[in-house]
Amino acid sequence: MTFNIIKLLLLSLPFFTLHSPAISQRPDHTASSYAGRHGEWTLLQTSIGITAMHMQLLHDDKVVIFDRTDFGKSNISLPGGRCRNDSKDQALQVDCTAHSVLYDVATNSYRALMVQTDTWCSSAAVLANGTLVQTGGFNDGDHVIRMFTPCLNGICDWIEFRNYLSQRRWYASDQILPDGRIIIVGGRRQFNYEFYPSRSGTFELSFLRETYDKSEENNLYPFLHLLPDGNLFVFANTRSILLDYNQNRVIREFPRIPDDVSRNYPSTGSSVLLPLDENNGRIEAEVLICGGARRGSDLPAKRGVFLPASSTCGRLVVTKQNPSWVMETMPTSRVMSDMLLLPTGDVIIINGGRSGTAGYDSARDPVTTPVIYRPSQHPDWRFSTMSPSSKPRMYHSSAILLTDSRVLVGGSNPHPAYSFTGVVFPTDLSLEAFSPPYLSEEYEYIRPRILSADQTLGYQKTFSVSFQVDEYLSDTVLSVRIVSPSFTTHSFAMNQRMVVLKMSSITHQLSDLHTLNAVGPSTAEIAPAGYYLLFVLHGNIPSTGAWVKIG
Repeated sequence: MTFNIIKLLLLSLPFFTLHSPAISQRPDHTASSYAGRHGEWTLLQTSIGITAMHMQLLHDDKVVIFDRTDFGKSNISLPGGRCRNDSKDQALQVDCTAHSVLYDVATNSYRALMVQTDTWCSSAAVLANGTLVQTGGFNDGDHVIRMFTPCLNGICDWIEFRNYLSQRRWYASDQILPDGRIIIVGGRRQFNYEFYPSRSGTFELSFLRETYDKSEENNLYPFLHLLPDGNLFVFANTRSILLDYNQNRVIREFPRIPDDVSRNYPSTGSSVLLPLDENNGRIEAEVLICGGARRGSDLPAKRGVFLPASSTCGRLVVTKQNPSWVMETMPTSRVMSDMLLLPTGDVIIINGGRSGTAGYDSARDPVTTPVIYRPSQHPDWRFSTMSPSSKPRMYHSSAILLTDSRVLVGGSNPHPAYSFTGVVFPTDLSLEAFSPPYLSEEYEYIRPRILSADQTLGYQKTFSVSFQVDEYLSDTVLSVRIVSPSFTTHSFAMNQRMVVLKMSSITHQLSDLHTLNAVGPSTAEIAPAGYYLLFVLHGNIPSTGAWVKIG
């Protein structure tokens, strides 16, 4: 027990590593036995009836999952004899199957939802009141806004508003803004952006036209990150800008990411905004982008020639006056992988393949082993390879963080329709969960359990969290942070962000009962109003998240 306490105290420090070049060349080793194992996979559902192309966790711990609607029948019927009648559907104009489900994490159950228009390759964000606003799609869905609001009676469903969007939004990206609006950027052959609620139509963005490649169209699903000054970081292909969307002007262009690797669909790398820390005075914002495909990989992939994907990651501190990319190398090449912020502030890189690009039957060599990247560690010890899944998760797969700190994974369908036989990668309708190493039983004795927390947090206002822990180590290994759940599709987790909050005091009532006081986020630019998961970390081991509302 004493050894474990010393180990966890060391791991909670901002920097601890033993540098050994010999070991650093072996990606499955880390500087210390950070978790005692390499995580664990659990199959939750063999089939939910649809493939999980898009996923969003809502504040009632239910997950909205949806696919496209224009390929024919799914494997789950709509209830009560309902059918979707769509004269514009290119596959099946009367369809009595569902293309969206609501998954209940607590009961591991699901029910069918009715989505009427085509949601193929669409985008979404969650409003401050908890309503999911879903934007665009294909065919008759490309100008549509859809809403899903959690309810207690179990009968809530999609509500659709046709012809709401001013432009066709297919492969666009969404970001919630400090004033509560959603900005919707790009889409296929759309070099502009607009807002929900609608404001004066469309705003041209020449940057998207400049980064457009006619042969590969590889600036789709641009990476968007809201920065602490309220402006928007936009990355497309190999270039990135800082956009003042209120004045419709580009403030600056950042250096190109090195090497000849495209990072957006169909080259499909992934991107996260690393945790924003309120404890460091001026808050720095740093973007991490990993994976993708080298230029010219898409057309060969369509002919059955699958070129190796990229193994590089780039980090850029976008709040610096003269930032430059710092490049690193993953344990393996990856395309179509998802990147999620874990409660620890680490990044899990999961799903995807080693060669080819995104698109129908355009990739090979699935990567079934997640990698955890620890941004604050020494570069030699940042990547750790986890236990493999038995399932390849290729094109049209997705992953999200759950309240209990597991990662929910689903999807994979690199075909125009559901194909279960006679193909290299059969359509996958299952859901599974990956439990990162911090969920190992060996850490139960120091894992905090939140007993109560203020459910509403005000900006710069003190709030309290009471928690229990079997063995308390030290105030110095304690941390509290908030995480906004992502809308994940096509390897980009839109709107995810983490803020590490300031702790002002801690009180110890009993040996295992404690109350901490912390300060809410400083501004809506740091954390836009809405629902967040609050985690307490003790010795770098997270509690289960508690839902709080900010603003």
